[in-house]
Amino acid sequence: MGQHPTTQFRTDVLIIGGGLAGLTAALHLTERFRVTVLSKGGLMDGASARAQGGIAVAMDEHDSAAEHLQDTVIAGAGLNDLAAVHEVVDNAREAAQWLVENGVPFTREHDDPARFHLTREGGHSARRVMHAADATGRAIQETLIDKVMQHPRITVREERVAIDLITGAKLWRTGKAARVCHGAYAFDRATRQVETYAARATILATGGAGKVYLYTTNPDIATGDGIAMAWRAGCRVANMEFIQFHPTCLYHPQAKSFLISEAVRGEGGILRLPAAPGETGYRFMPDHDSRAELAPRDVVARAIDFEIKKRGLDCVYLDVTHLPEVFLHEHFPTIAAHCREYGIDIARQPIPVVPATHYLCGGVVVDLRARTDVTHLYAIGETACTGLHGANRLASNSLLECVVFGRAAAADIAASPPAEVPDLPAWDESRVTDADEEVVISHNWDELRRFMWNYVGIVRTNRRLERASRRIRLLQDEIHDFYARFRVSNDLLELRNLVQTAELIVRCAQTRHESRGLHFNPDYPDPLPAALPTVLTPENGR
Repeated sequence: MGQHPTTQFRTDVLIIGGGLAGLTAALHLTERFRVTVLSKGGLMDGASARAQGGIAVAMDEHDSAAEHLQDTVIAGAGLNDLAAVHEVVDNAREAAQWLVENGVPFTREHDDPARFHLTREGGHSARRVMHAADATGRAIQETLIDKVMQHPRITVREERVAIDLITGAKLWRTGKAARVCHGAYAFDRATRQVETYAARATILATGGAGKVYLYTTNPDIATGDGIAMAWRAGCRVANMEFIQFHPTCLYHPQAKSFLISEAVRGEGGILRLPAAPGETGYRFMPDHDSRAELAPRDVVARAIDFEIKKRGLDCVYLDVTHLPEVFLHEHFPTIAAHCREYGIDIARQPIPVVPATHYLCGGVVVDLRARTDVTHLYAIGETACTGLHGANRLASNSLLECVVFGRAAAADIAASPPAEVPDLPAWDESRVTDADEEVVISHNWDELRRFMWNYVGIVRTNRRLERASRRIRLLQDEIHDFYARFRVSNDLLELRNLVQTAELIVRCAQTRHESRGLHFNPDYPDPLPAALPTVLTPENGR
């Protein structure tokens, strides 16, 4: 067939990902640069738009950045990078103010509209979560999308799946030039053609990897793309074993992984065991932790997992029937409406819930300016490992991190010497054909997600991790062969990235010989006195 004609685009800054982190960076770059944003789906299809809780910021006179920092480190089981924590909490007010100035409609106090209503979530010692009812992410995303779409220096291309970064190594260069990023190849899901994007700087803001697991609150596009691409380009990754399982995902046969916000427990929701009609279920969280429902997410998720497995349950129940109905519908309108679609009146019936994969605390290693190990390549948001979260993310720190590090990446690009935008080679399809057995992709996808859930879930053991590792190696051989022989497709690209991300998760989990934060291994029940991040490099990690 030869080389297929490839459309080449040139831009100053290429941002791969259209969530809060990517849009923040884009809006901060426009004074000096032309920016192109690639979105895998639509700009509302990512995890940012799904965030219910809010953005953590110490605004109350009884709170402080120091207390926010302390709560972050406690939740992170002491594995946090303190410099990163300081960077985020010290810039929290400025980040929140930027969102306010851009028009985000945060909820305010009824009796004093000049004050923001602050809610409290698990792991926080004070009310410090700014929110827009229970759909904060949607409110933020809609506001910033409006700004981005109207800006003349920002080009948005939706339905683009990034294939790989284009580095000096891909251009047959050696030495120092090999570790320089010049842009990326991307697959247009509508036309099924490959496009080439050349850029002075590239930012990975592709979100997390929840789809590596069978049950997740993440959108379908969360397939670890940025992490896998960065790894293949020569970047280190760290702390991939710390997968946050959200404790309370709606359990219903027709519901697709709908999240019941942390704020529901923060406002008094109680977790109970199933009960006979007319009776109140047993409140079990005090048996597991003195903080009960306000314990950090890893504690609550393990407690629910324990009770479900011990008693052979399908789910447990989150009870808010003791709270005023007006309050529930005012503060949790999205949750109330969604539950109502499935016949659940949250003011009168407890909500059936189970844990589900929610957030990846590890990712591509970056510094305080969001720089990776590859020159001109940055990573922000859930794709990155800044060190903020440590072994467990404190609720509502993720949106804050997106804004702080999105701004940091933009500032570093603006302060760096300008790089040339090179001419890049077209995507080569000269040695591939159309796939004749795409069923292999769907079978491998299903197998991967199931064994990751069973073997690398809330509780892992050495034996389970080794079983997962063996299966990943087999899948990688099949997928590598498929990728080498056939033209790329959306499902093949996602599967390739998912299996790479799964390997990194398992390798990090095998490296950590302790139980800490989100990583719980009964073979190593106790935390080590001086634990360090688990860091893998492409040179010795494969």
